[in-house]
Order: sequence, then C-alpha cells, then structure tokens
Amino acid sequence: MQRIFAICWLTWKAALRFKLFLVIAALLILAVVGLPLVIKDDGTAQGFTQIILTYTLSVTTGLLGLSTLWLACGTLARDIEECQIQVVATKPIARWQIWLGKWLGIVTLNAALLAIAGGCIYGMLQWRATKLPADEQARLRNEILVARGSAKEKDYSAEIDSQTKQILAERLKENPGITNLSEADQFQVLKQIQEQVKAAYQLVPPAYTREWKIDLGIAKNFIHDKPLQLRIKFNTANKYSGTTYAGMWQIGDPNGNYWRTNFESLPQDTFHEFQIPANLFDKDGVLTISFLNPNDTTLLFPLDEGMEVLYPESNFAINFARGLAVILCWMALLAALGLAAASYLHFPVASFFSLAMLMVVLSSGTLAEAIDTGSVGAGTEDAAGHSPFDVVLIPAFKAVLAVTSLTQTVSPIDALSSGRAITWAQLGITFGQIVLLLGGIFAIVGIILFYRRELATAQGTS
Repeated sequence: MQRIFAICWLTWKAALRFKLFLVIAALLILAVVGLPLVIKDDGTAQGFTQIILTYTLSVTTGLLGLSTLWLACGTLARDIEECQIQVVATKPIARWQIWLGKWLGIVTLNAALLAIAGGCIYGMLQWRATKLPADEQARLRNEILVARGSAKEKDYSAEIDSQTKQILAERLKENPGITNLSEADQFQVLKQIQEQVKAAYQLVPPAYTREWKIDLGIAKNFIHDKPLQLRIKFNTANKYSGTTYAGMWQIGDPNGNYWRTNFESLPQDTFHEFQIPANLFDKDGVLTISFLNPNDTTLLFPLDEGMEVLYPESNFAINFARGLAVILCWMALLAALGLAAASYLHFPVASFFSLAMLMVVLSSGTLAEAIDTGSVGAGTEDAAGHSPFDVVLIPAFKAVLAVTSLTQTVSPIDALSSGRAITWAQLGITFGQIVLLLGGIFAIVGIILFYRRELATAQGTS
C-alpha cells in the first residue's frame, strides 16, 4: 500500500503543479455559488430547489465527469508518451500498483473537489432558504429538506405475467393462426394482452372505489406519531389539460382509526402530495387507502407511480452526504474507464474512446426504445425485426443495455431535489455495482493491457 500511496501522491502533485485542481475547484465554486445568484427562483419551494439543488448538482457532476475522464486519460497516456513512466517502472514497483495508485489519486482528488462543491451547495441552500416566504419555508423543510422513505403497493408483475400467458394460450386455441405471425407481430399481440390485463389493476371506473394496501415494513417501528405524505398521480383518456377531476380519499381502518378528505378536484398527469395524519396504519404496519371516483370518466393510476406513501427516514444532511457519495462512485468508474483506455491507447484516442463509452451509457433510453419497438430505424411496426440491421443490432443493444443498467441504481439529484431518502442499502448497492463490479472489470482489463504494453517503444515528444 505504501507504493500505491506514493503513486497517489505523485498524481496529486501533478494535478497541483499543472493547476488542474485549483482550476476545477474555482470552476465548481463559480458554478454552485454564481449560478443561484444569477438565476432567480420564482419564490416557491419547487423553483428554489430547481435552482439550488438540481442545477448546481447537475453542473457539478458534469464538470467533475469531464475533468475526471480528461485527467484519467492524460495522467497515464502522457506519462507513457513523454517517457516519464520508464523512470517509475524501473523502480521496485509493480505496474498494477502504478495503475491503482493513479486511480486512487484521481478518486481522492474528486472526493476533495466534491467536498468543496457540496459544502458550497449546502451553505447556499441553507442561506437562500431563509429568503423564502414563511409558508414556502415550511413546505421546503417538510417536503424537500428531508429524507423520506417510500412504500408502494405489492408488485403485481407475477400475477400480470401469469394472466397474460393464460389469455394468450386461450387465444391460440381459438385462433391457431397467431402462431404463423412473425416474431415481431407475436410480440405486439403479447404486449396488447399484457396492457389489457394491467388495466384491471390500474383503472378506477366511475362510481367505483379502489383500495390499496401499503405495507410500511420495518418503517412502522420508527414513524409512530409522525405525519406521512401521500403522493399520487392519475391519467384519463381525455388529454385536455384544463380539466380537473374530483375524488374522495379515506386512509386507515374503516372500522377503526381513519381519516377522510372532502371531494377534492385535481388535474391529471401531475404528481400531487398531501399530508395525512400519523398512526393510521394497523398493528402489522399496513396502511389501507381507499379512493372513490365520483366522475363520469375512468381514472387510471399507474402501477409504478400512481400511489406512494412517503415517511421520514433520516435528516437532510446525512442524505445529502450519501448523495455526494453516489456521485463519487460515478467518478470512480469514470476514472477506471479513462485509465483502462490510456493503458493501451494514446491520449487523443483514449479520450475519444472514453467519451464514446460515456455517450453509450447516456443513450440507454434510446437503446431501450429501439428494443421495445424491435427496430433501429424509423420504419413501420410491421417491418420491425425484419431488416438485417434489426437482426444484428437489437441483440447487441440488449447486451449493451444489460451492462449499462448496472450504472443506473439511484439518482442522487432526483432524490435530493424531491426529498427522497438515499438509503445506506442503495449506497451499498451503488458502490458494489459501479465501483467494485464495473470499475473492477475496467481495472482488470486496464492492468492487463498496461502489462502487455511495451514501454520501451514509446516515443518522446519533440
């Protein structure tokens, strides 16, 4: 470890000598302090959060990400190209120790920069919060500057898949011609059946009551006497944005302790949060929620985001620190990616390759859309899966998406700006998947390439 720490310190000295650390720190401070001062919020807690948290954390992540890739590619590739690595390699130090020392140096540089940026953001957040109106300050403290856990209804995926397969089997008996359809067409038939089955779990027809059973789990042991929040979202077939829909909510045991609202009129396709009294769940920690639809229109509550119970999990400072730790995990992966590329490629090519890999990860939504439609082109659905490009690229997209999905664990920016808790379990999963698994793969590949590279053939720059 002494040799690894020595290389780590040399990486720090190089960053300080070339003023990289000071320049990035100045840019981060300018961004996280100057941006909220230049861009004024609208005086609401939501607008305040958008400026202070969302924008500043996004800028911080972007600046650190680009500087990490540039430094990771440059620190090793330049040492090789300028024949400086030979001086280190001739000493009693293994190449894997050189590689890990540089990676550790970049990660600790990022940790220091992230601590500076995080301290500025947190200070700006607390100072600017005092400038809001009293009611918005209360909303900010209750809904955003908190760490709220989330509880949802049980996952019905298994039941939906089982019923979908059962209905498909019945249709095949009634219409054997379905088996003669192409694979893409059969996939579309399966999706249509699945959506019909899913509708039974999501729709609330007029004059009907829908009931949700939310199991709070172990959270029931530490949320006694604490108010909860209900977060809902619904859609209708009517896409006119000016229409609102009434509804009555009842939370708690109908035969015991419960709380009921009046008929409230709310717009569709929008998240709504309202506070509910404490201690409405039963002894098993199950919270019963009922909704009566008095409208003449069917309402649809999506299974993934239609109904959610939020409860206090920890304080904002701890949650903010865990969010910064998630960002640091991302930077550690980028450092491993850049060093792996520089272990074999020259600096310009390594930088281009690293940025290309980053673009692939950021384009995962486009890849997923292509997989869902079964085609990479803009052709008709009937042609999906028939072109040579689809035959080759769709399986490749699935493989790439399976790998990139490991990087999509928890979004610290979204969680912090909405007052969601980033749990220690989520942080542990993020560290395991991003740093240990993916970062470890890049490290192994990079170290092997570094060992196979002939350093004596490197040409110095003139």
